[in-house]
Amino acid sequence: MQTPSGLHPGQAIAPTLNPTVFLGMAPFLRMSIAGEEFLQFAQELIVQVQQNPDNAILWMNLATVLQCLDDTETGLETQRQALAMQQVYTYPAKQQPAKLRLLMLMLPGVLSVNVPLDCLLENSDIELIYYFITPEAPFEAPIPEHDLLMVGISATTENQFLLQELENITSQWPVPVINTPKHVQNSERLAASTLLQNKPGLTIAQAHPVSREALSAVVSEHTALPVCDFPVILRPAGSHGGHGLEKITNREELASYMERVQAGTYFLSRFIDYSNEDGQFRKYRLSLIDGVAYGCHMAISTNWMIHYVNASMYQDAWKRAEEARFFNEFEQFAARHQQALQAIYETTQLDYLGIDCGETREGDLLVFEIDPAMVVHAMDSEEMFPHKQIHMNKVKTACRNLLLSRAFAHQNPADNGLKG
Repeated sequence: MQTPSGLHPGQAIAPTLNPTVFLGMAPFLRMSIAGEEFLQFAQELIVQVQQNPDNAILWMNLATVLQCLDDTETGLETQRQALAMQQVYTYPAKQQPAKLRLLMLMLPGVLSVNVPLDCLLENSDIELIYYFITPEAPFEAPIPEHDLLMVGISATTENQFLLQELENITSQWPVPVINTPKHVQNSERLAASTLLQNKPGLTIAQAHPVSREALSAVVSEHTALPVCDFPVILRPAGSHGGHGLEKITNREELASYMERVQAGTYFLSRFIDYSNEDGQFRKYRLSLIDGVAYGCHMAISTNWMIHYVNASMYQDAWKRAEEARFFNEFEQFAARHQQALQAIYETTQLDYLGIDCGETREGDLLVFEIDPAMVVHAMDSEEMFPHKQIHMNKVKTACRNLLLSRAFAHQNPADNGLKG
């Protein structure tokens, strides 16, 4: 195995992490948010992998660390090495005995393709069993005992066929299924933007698939844009996390974009200006759990494309104060957008869902994206964000209650598979 650029085998390891136990993503996200250095941990993992090349857990932990360090290519190759040896990885419950064993169907790939549920349940009494499947052999490995199944896969353009295949299989599953495959498909970008059109109190820009050839004709032949006029939003089909997402205001910008962002098909949608009177844009991340909405974070920026980490939320006290008001007044926010949130729940029928949204100048809920695999966590500094923990604990409790209630409702007292 090649050592990633910038890494050299070291001697020490992060004292609180045991690399021989499957660690998931949560500890590395926590360290990243706190600004803690974990290169040394990656260095020691490389040494241990070289000394124990048959230990799949070491390989999988290293794969996650490398992706968190933005060495995606090496991380994915390392993940392939791990999955060649083992497809099932258990994230033990921190509180023992575990009350529930949740089997999560996962896909190989970048971290964003799967639901990072360990970020909400890292200190809980629920055991997470990650079962990595492939389209070629979905259930090649033996299926471990479990009390509840969750489809932990994000709905991308590429995995629609796999989700259809999984629906045929999981429809006869012997235990309850959270986020059934047919419902997960409703969150795919194109499907969601179609299904959520014309819902009361809700605005979502329709995503239109457009070929590279059609966009090239707009540039070279000065033809009109298909569907709508400038300004528009463009992104490669199947992309997530803002990769390749840009606002395009004229042909010159379109020509430059196509030179930089190569794809066969793009999603095009009209740009909706959701800035407030102060010129700032406000984006909210919500969790919709069993039909109930919870606030997860709010970010404020002068840029329309907002990511929490680049919105100066850690630098600007006034932004954190406004986020605190958002949390404290969330009941009013949810009541104001009750129709829209209910429409999302009834349309998707997803038990667990993330929503990125804003508010239009007319007062509608402006939905940017819905995705079960959005990162939701309670890892920010309590000193800097004293308002967050009490509200994020509501999200963690709701997630745990959803899982336990579904499992226990199904439980057969004569054949009790649940613990505790």
